[in-house]
Amino acid sequence: MTSFLSVVGITGLCVTAGPATPAHASPTELLQNPLTLDFQCSGCHQFENNPLAEDLPPHAPAAYFGTLMANAARDPVFWAGVALASDDYPGETEDCIRCHAPRAFLEGRGDAIAIDELIPPDFDSVSCEVCHRAIDDGVTPPGNARFVLDDTLVDGEPPRRGPWGYAEPNGPPLPPHPIIQDLEFLPSSRACGTCHDVTTARPRVDDQGAPIGVNFNEQRTYSEWLGSAYAQPGDDAKTCQDCHMALVEVPAAGCMEYENVGEFAESGARRHLMLGANAQALRVIADNSPGANGNAIDVALGLFDEFLATAATLDVEFPAAVDLSVGLDALGVRVTNHTGHKLPTGYSEGRVMWLEVTARYAGEIVWSSGLWDGAEIQADPQLRSYEGEAQRWADGTHNHLLLNDHWVLDTRIPPKGLVPGIETDPVGDRYALLPDDTWPNYDDHSYAFGPASVVDVTPEDATDDELELELRLLYVINTQSYLDQLRDDNDVNDAGQAVHDMYMDDGGPTPMVLSSAAVTVPLTGLEQPDPGDGDGDPGDGDGDGDGDGDPGDGDGDPPGMTSESSESSGDGLGGNEDAGGCSCATDGEGGPLALGGFSLLLLGIRRRRLART
Repeated sequence: MTSFLSVVGITGLCVTAGPATPAHASPTELLQNPLTLDFQCSGCHQFENNPLAEDLPPHAPAAYFGTLMANAARDPVFWAGVALASDDYPGETEDCIRCHAPRAFLEGRGDAIAIDELIPPDFDSVSCEVCHRAIDDGVTPPGNARFVLDDTLVDGEPPRRGPWGYAEPNGPPLPPHPIIQDLEFLPSSRACGTCHDVTTARPRVDDQGAPIGVNFNEQRTYSEWLGSAYAQPGDDAKTCQDCHMALVEVPAAGCMEYENVGEFAESGARRHLMLGANAQALRVIADNSPGANGNAIDVALGLFDEFLATAATLDVEFPAAVDLSVGLDALGVRVTNHTGHKLPTGYSEGRVMWLEVTARYAGEIVWSSGLWDGAEIQADPQLRSYEGEAQRWADGTHNHLLLNDHWVLDTRIPPKGLVPGIETDPVGDRYALLPDDTWPNYDDHSYAFGPASVVDVTPEDATDDELELELRLLYVINTQSYLDQLRDDNDVNDAGQAVHDMYMDDGGPTPMVLSSAAVTVPLTGLEQPDPGDGDGDPGDGDGDGDGDGDPGDGDGDPPGMTSESSESSGDGLGGNEDAGGCSCATDGEGGPLALGGFSLLLLGIRRRRLART
């Protein structure tokens, strides 16, 4: 097969453009040659996979229209956050618009603070040419959407940059616009770093409120990668694109003309799916934004689960058997981050990842930690969560991006090989540097559950008693309390109420499962039913849930704790509807299962059976 796509050199129409006119400083330095509208790009860049890839995810660049980047200007959470930020610091939201609606900024609408202040072309969001005209001028640092776009003309148009040069004069028609082959900046993580490091104007302060010499590092996704093993030459080396824009496994073309005539490059085609973890945002956008490409979004949503499974693994030290009269003294788990940045990364407000633990007998929860009640995580003393919590140090105000000046904690799991740095270090005492002076890309935790009083539901058969143990790594991007705050703190417009309503219409906050591990083990130590009852029902144990095995207050909460709610979410993520905190299942009236005392133990010798997913 002869290819008319060259992957080396700049030939044919690929002449080197003259010095670029940067468009990155302020609205007074706008493009002389405006961005092409995305629908014009899709005319050539939307097509079906070729026969070599018919069973693979779409590789046409127009798959991009199903991504959050392509819908960043439609995101209702973004606009609710902008409303709060504009109220806190009027005039400082231009950087938000730069990133989410570049065309609006470039055409002088960078002062927009509401979605209805944009015009229809602005909803192209991070449009095709924001990347394909981007250059590195060698001066502009990454971050805060300080993109530099080539504004020179070649044959009457600004050239677009991509992975290929078009070399053969006798081949299919050349693209209808000038091309410059870019094998350096466009495929680099530095290109992504243009927007994926964010710094605010607030000086960052320490725990005593003293400035530490840098402005507040609101997001550092690019810097996390840059300080990790993935940014270094070697076996671990990976760019952002290697995960989020995976190479197409078979020869493919980048435009319809070449795809139709079967002229495929052997390599270089990347999927423009830009998968991440915010599937619910895409659903909400598809349901509430008439201009969104619903078909492309549906394709992306169908690929989320497979992508999420690559983010992390759980290694669990499951016991070989459990005796309820003794309890479970050391359930050890290691969560390993396989991403090129902290897990989770990016915008921290409203986002939390955590471990959910359940131990079930006969469908009822005996022990648990980290249950989701349908809106929030139920608090318990053994809860293990991963989040970045920022505030305004002076008064503790949370979830106001432009007010933040202090990191209260940052327990997000570092990427592999992350070197120390004031803007990427964890905050708190959870992690300790490894002997090679890098942060671990894993977190070890151990659970301990005391004896439990549980009635045997099949006393006539001693061979069927089993305990189902399961751990899941869950992640929710917008908690109920965050959505409530976006609504309640908004004195500017109705964006907070609007986003709250949209997410409630979608069923409320919905956790995603990143990883899970489960095992069923033999169970002993069950109690026999009260012979005076005679109903055979698992409802005659102590079951007060107060952790002491004695009749208690019947509220179902673990010792010393109260839970927001003990209602199930109904989607399998909330656990048993009678479970509260880390206690056993209880209905507050002497329910079937009861939990004895518990204690936290360090991860011990790896002496238990190991299960991994």
